[in-house]
Amino acid sequence: MDREQEQMQFLGRFGIFKESFKIIISCRKIFTQITLTLILPLTFIFLAHLEISNSLFPDTEDSNFEKDIIRPVTKIYINLSNTLSSKFITFWLFTVAYFTILFILSLLSTAAVVYTIASVYTGRELTFKKVMSVVPKVGKRLMVTFTCVFLAFLVYNLSLVLIIITYVKVLPNSEFVDYLFVVVFITYGMWFIYMTMMWQLASVVSVLESVYGFKAMTKSMNLIKGNREVATYIFFLLNISFALIQFSFESWVVEGRFLEAWKRVGLGVLCFILLLTLFLFGLVIQTILYLVCKSYHHENIDKGDLSNHLESYLGDYQRINGKQAVQLEQYHV
Repeated sequence: MDREQEQMQFLGRFGIFKESFKIIISCRKIFTQITLTLILPLTFIFLAHLEISNSLFPDTEDSNFEKDIIRPVTKIYINLSNTLSSKFITFWLFTVAYFTILFILSLLSTAAVVYTIASVYTGRELTFKKVMSVVPKVGKRLMVTFTCVFLAFLVYNLSLVLIIITYVKVLPNSEFVDYLFVVVFITYGMWFIYMTMMWQLASVVSVLESVYGFKAMTKSMNLIKGNREVATYIFFLLNISFALIQFSFESWVVEGRFLEAWKRVGLGVLCFILLLTLFLFGLVIQTILYLVCKSYHHENIDKGDLSNHLESYLGDYQRINGKQAVQLEQYHV
């Protein structure tokens, strides 16, 4: 990275994409190794889940309907009930295993990419072996942050459920109430996007600073201030791209029975490559966005302190004071 941090604040939305592309190209060897080791399995697991779910559980709804129209306490009814119970248990075991593997690979990929970019930024000697030795330690901090974010989303979504129940069961049926509900729902969507941005940035904070968990979430909220427009544009574009790839894979590969086999395979490979690229690009972008936000708020990251912070993950550096964070020095333009 050949830019000084003071210059990072002037990167616009396209500048962030350009800077992300440049760092991937300049460090293509290490990013290729990270991609093949962590991001490739992550991509495969995600797309395989879509295909396996459709293959293993395609007729569950039909079986439920058939069960509803059959008289209870008959042999057919009992057999259907046992079949559905077995499928239900298999489905949840499969889902739990899928999300566990996806969660672990996501944390490890995030840790590897953020640590790599920070090492490049500080000019540290970097090897793939060193990155992989650090990843599990960084992953623990990310796990705490993710748990806090999960709880925040859980409370937020439960609040929406309570609002919906109140709207349906309690409030009178009127145009004003309907209008108010639409406003609340739109507001919910906007805050959901904002919380998603906060989550992504909090992941970077958890790696590059000593704070994690709820403190990392608070820090990321403060960093986003002043750059909401740029951050919203970037995350909206990334999420739209992700949704389009997923929709294309489900339409052409999972449910594309009318297509010839070679076309389905070709389209599947194309979606796989696009999603793989998007995962890597997205992780790099969120790290560059962190540096941009820090620069915008005139919070200078001292490269020496950041280097020591990164070295502490290897166990070769002991801090002599209580400040285990990346030192932030305020400078005034």
